[in-house]
Amino acid sequence: MKRTVLFVACVLILAGVGAAQRLPGGAIPQNYKLTFTPDLEKATFAGQETITIQMAKPATEIVLNAADITFQSVTITSGGMTQTAKVSADKDKEMATLTVEKPLAAGTATVQIQYTGILNDQMRGLYLGKDGAGRKYVSTQFESTDARRAFPSFDEPAYKATFDITVIADKGLVAISNSKVASDTPGPGNNQHTVRFATTPKMSTYLAALVVGNFEYIEGEADGIPIRVYGTPGTKQLGTFSLSAAEAIMRYFDRYFGVKYPYGKLDLVGIPDFSAGAMENTGCITFREVVLQLDEQHASASLKKTVAEVIAHEMAHQWFGDLVTMQWWDDVWLNEGFATWMESKPVEDWKPEWHVELDDVSDSYRTLGGDSLANTRPIHQPADTPAQIQELFDGIAYGKAAAVLRMIEAYIGPKTFQAGVNEYIKEHANSNATSADFWNALAKVSKKPVDKVMPTFVKQAGAPLVSVKSQCTGNSTSVTLSQQRYFFDRALFNAGSSEVWEIPVCLKSKGADGKSTDKCELLTQKEESFTLPGCASWVMANAGASGYYRSAYEPQAVEALARDAESVLTPGERIALLADTWAAVRVDRQPIGDYLMLAAGLQADRNRAVLDDLLAQLDAIGTNLLTDSDRPAYQQWVQRLLTPVAKDVGWEAKPGESDEQRTLRARLLYTLGYTARDPEALAVARKLADQVLENPASVDRELAFSALPLAALNGDAALYDKILEKTKHANSPEEYFLYLQNLSRFGDPQLLQRTLDLAISGDIRSQDVLQVVSGVMRNPAGQKLAWDFVRSHWPDMEKVGGPFASAQIVGVAGSFCDAGLRDEVKDFFSAHKVPSAERTFKQSLERINYCVDLKTQQSTQLASWLEHKGGSAGK
Repeated sequence: MKRTVLFVACVLILAGVGAAQRLPGGAIPQNYKLTFTPDLEKATFAGQETITIQMAKPATEIVLNAADITFQSVTITSGGMTQTAKVSADKDKEMATLTVEKPLAAGTATVQIQYTGILNDQMRGLYLGKDGAGRKYVSTQFESTDARRAFPSFDEPAYKATFDITVIADKGLVAISNSKVASDTPGPGNNQHTVRFATTPKMSTYLAALVVGNFEYIEGEADGIPIRVYGTPGTKQLGTFSLSAAEAIMRYFDRYFGVKYPYGKLDLVGIPDFSAGAMENTGCITFREVVLQLDEQHASASLKKTVAEVIAHEMAHQWFGDLVTMQWWDDVWLNEGFATWMESKPVEDWKPEWHVELDDVSDSYRTLGGDSLANTRPIHQPADTPAQIQELFDGIAYGKAAAVLRMIEAYIGPKTFQAGVNEYIKEHANSNATSADFWNALAKVSKKPVDKVMPTFVKQAGAPLVSVKSQCTGNSTSVTLSQQRYFFDRALFNAGSSEVWEIPVCLKSKGADGKSTDKCELLTQKEESFTLPGCASWVMANAGASGYYRSAYEPQAVEALARDAESVLTPGERIALLADTWAAVRVDRQPIGDYLMLAAGLQADRNRAVLDDLLAQLDAIGTNLLTDSDRPAYQQWVQRLLTPVAKDVGWEAKPGESDEQRTLRARLLYTLGYTARDPEALAVARKLADQVLENPASVDRELAFSALPLAALNGDAALYDKILEKTKHANSPEEYFLYLQNLSRFGDPQLLQRTLDLAISGDIRSQDVLQVVSGVMRNPAGQKLAWDFVRSHWPDMEKVGGPFASAQIVGVAGSFCDAGLRDEVKDFFSAHKVPSAERTFKQSLERINYCVDLKTQQSTQLASWLEHKGGSAGK
């Protein structure tokens, strides 16, 4: 499951409350025969089910999962005898106990169930949605514990079985499931048809899928596998880019994995109402429309990259997650971390000009931010209830796990890592596996202690800081490396920590001849010394920027690294240096002026990924750390820093320029306009915004996403009304979000109040409520307004945003940087508990505390630096 969407930052897929525990065992499913008859008008469905099971020993009870299911009749056949079973439902545990009078024999038995259920509007289980034209459809979203809402089942990942799925649908509606259509016959009613799908391979319940509605498709193939991209009527032309991406990705994965794509066909289905970003159902991947359908001619480069990566993520799951599935949810990182690590590989192969490998470096450092909280968690985390399970779908399972895999790949080498992956898949295909199974396979193939290294990152919370001290003696350099856990909390950081990681550290040094050399070592102690050849002028501790750790340097080394950053360091290493320097600022190891001087030293850098990270940090400083008296000086400094870059890049596209250049132009416009309040940039933005509203195709889409929010800063009601009207006539999902998100960016509180009221009006999709409300919460002009709105409309927020919104709002509150708001957040969510966001609540309070602390700690230094050295930018 992909947890992020381009327009919804850091969305945690956090689901419902409950106290469900593990099934007791004793019965193992072999096959499910399922027939669904949905009634779209009544929002209900009828189900017929036969489960073939294997009884481990004689018993009179079978316990399975069921939620929101009404049992009509249950019979169990065993040893030639059929008995009617009594059903005892435990709503809190989401279980049903089937009891018979005479013991069922060990061996094969069949359970026949007639039941009914509801087509809910919560985007979970088997649910009902509407497309843009008001046509109703049915879709599924079962991960992680919602298959039980569609059919009584052994709804745990280790209970793999085959599925025979049939649907009785209204005539004219398309039915899509995990396997190919085996038959499609009229009846049983005059206005119905019955679609039967071929038997699936063995899979977990959460991977079953069914979509029924008005859908059309375009079709292609790769390596003999038919690939279809589905959308609602009138949208299939928006699937051409995704089809091309899926074909290229399929060919790459078939080359990479030792097992070719195992499921016979692949359908990619764009769903109008969808809670996650995408879901890796076996052979039938479902998506939010915005991460599948795009106008290829006009779409932004960022969206194309996102769509390709989401498709790659879900397709990687077909091997890692579907073919081989974690034994239990505590190892969900084996699914999500691997797919996150893998998603960039086929995209880089297909579109090398996008440089997604640099985005991987940036993602690792963003993940390190979350892992620097005291209330982070280890990658492997016990969980039992649905709420606990769903809270595992976070930046640790995705980002940290992926970053650790990148580090291990660099440590043992890409080819060896690939061989280890394929050894693991071969051994556990169509079955389940654990963390130990994975790292043991890598250790076996590589002959390196991967089984010692990985547990220190998987079983321990947090991440290390590697401090570097070097000294030249004769014709060699002695390097002393020490490690400690890095915390944003300065008291915890300064107190030291007991954790020890086994860290593959790659050192990069610059010799007297000006050439750089790399050498990799394994740091296994709190402190160790190593020797490098030659007399190095500096030593960097993360060569290739592949390590999942922070690095710290002595002041003279930072200065030397900064001088050579553009000429000697790779773009990824420059990203790492920027991030590590800011991490030192966060704990008061370096003054903020050091970071700004490093930024000034990179003024000639034109790499999109490097500048993207730098600009984001400059924006954050401008938003959170400035006082009113410092703001003009900081704005002038940012203008001087970026104006030469902007003049070089220009505000108009040049013939033949790259997507990277277009993306960089848009980022520069935003930071110059928003953070620096540069008059020229704001004027350009308003002109471009007017052009967009007149003719969306007349402005590069990447630039439009920067221009509209800048125009909204001082926008009036007339501009607001134009943007609102445009949301009703968008030509693609991306264009819709271009307008919708900017309703949250205005500076006028009255207009922002209109946006908040819109969120609960029913006029926008439930899945988009978070987009609107969180946008106002992150807007300094509407922060307090939105927070008051959330508190006063909390019951509405819980209803309109689907089952995930309340937990997401808890996370968004962590963007505040005010002690008063922190106290209000603490009081409110202490009284209005969100069980699926207990850790998120603690983390949000931490984030606010650390932002307030950083402002207290660095504001005086920032003011002093701006006064004495701020005029040097651009010189």
